[in-house]
Amino acid sequence: MHDSQSKTDLIAYTVALEAASKTLALVRRVPAPFRSLADQVIRAASSVAASLNEGNGRFGRDRFNHWRIAYGSAKEVDTFLRLLNGAGVVDSTQAREASALFDEVRAMTWRLLNPR
Repeated sequence: MHDSQSKTDLIAYTVALEAASKTLALVRRVPAPFRSLADQVIRAASSVAASLNEGNGRFGRDRFNHWRIAYGSAKEVDTFLRLLNGAGVVDSTQAREASALFDEVRAMTWRLLNPR
């Protein structure tokens, strides 16, 4: 992946990519009984970055709809990470780090959705 940020990229998108990457690596080896949760967290984490980026290329209500989806997906990731962490099938420190990044994404997305 290229490190330079396009002038049209959102900072939230860049942080969402980092958070998703950490999350994907974290759940890569989840045991079989928890695989469905891992699959859901993969989809949700990927959706955050994708929805932010797609919304950034849209206008009006469509833009805000994509950003709302990203916000909801970031909350979803947090829930799945908490469940997997509670089950003891992911590294707690890495799960907290990924959750913290998604929390940052939610805060930035909230500000996009609620401009002053």
